[in-house]
Amino acid sequence: MVETASFSSFLETIGVLATLIFVLTSMLGMGFSLTVPQIVAPLRNTKLVLLSLAANFILVPLLALGILFIFPLSEGLSIGLFLVGTAAGAPFLPKLAQVAKGDTAFSVGLMVLLMVVTIIYVPIVLPLLITGVTINPWEIARSLILLMLIPLAIALFIRARYEEVANGLLPLMNQATSLSLLVLFVAFFVVYISDLLGVIGTTAVIAAVLFLLVSFIIGYFLGGAARPIRSVLGLGTAQRNLSAALAIAALNFTDPDVMVMILVVSLAGLILLMFIGGELGKRAEAAAGTSPEQGKTPTEPER
Repeated sequence: MVETASFSSFLETIGVLATLIFVLTSMLGMGFSLTVPQIVAPLRNTKLVLLSLAANFILVPLLALGILFIFPLSEGLSIGLFLVGTAAGAPFLPKLAQVAKGDTAFSVGLMVLLMVVTIIYVPIVLPLLITGVTINPWEIARSLILLMLIPLAIALFIRARYEEVANGLLPLMNQATSLSLLVLFVAFFVVYISDLLGVIGTTAVIAAVLFLLVSFIIGYFLGGAARPIRSVLGLGTAQRNLSAALAIAALNFTDPDVMVMILVVSLAGLILLMFIGGELGKRAEAAAGTSPEQGKTPTEPER
């Protein structure tokens, strides 16, 4: 029994370390692959930016609260869902945009915008809306600043000044990100296997799926008339920031249910959003006569 407990503790430590490496390398990889103009140019449409912020930081958190009102969950599961609901800006968004034949330029700008706002937003909102649990806003902010904002800024600087160095480091960061993501999922899956099996067939899974689907609908209908923009905002609103949620959960919460809910939403999101993205891509190809350049449509400012 002691050996089992020690092995679980060891795997949990490995999972936490893999989480930190995943967040750090994904931010460095993002910075090495982008330039500031690439990030800023798609965000010149003020109305679209405001709608994107409203969808991700007002409507989706309210959706999470509404779902928790309809489907009462344990304290840890509730915190996990709300944490996912407040953390936006997934590094996976540009890949989803490519699958959906959406506006990839807008997906890059949206991803970075939501991620930066998340770093400011979550430490303020989380302690205000989660009662009964002691949460230190500065601890959350510090973890996000150290693991996400500073590495991104450093990588963007290196890309701007030393492009060859950035290009050389980018493959290494991508490999480290993929490997650490695999390790953290395996480690946490083994550690929380009994908890994960326990939520199968429960309202926690229903809540996660409902959260993802309604989040997509919110973003999709706020994206306007342009199909490439609409699909990206829909997917970007539903695909939450796994990096931020995992970092906050690993460093600030001890209840295993918090991590369990994040994993449930993450796995459900991967399956659902890849399927939705694929369907959107097929529709876009059909509408455009299977044009291979459809996914590269530039973002046009709204007149």
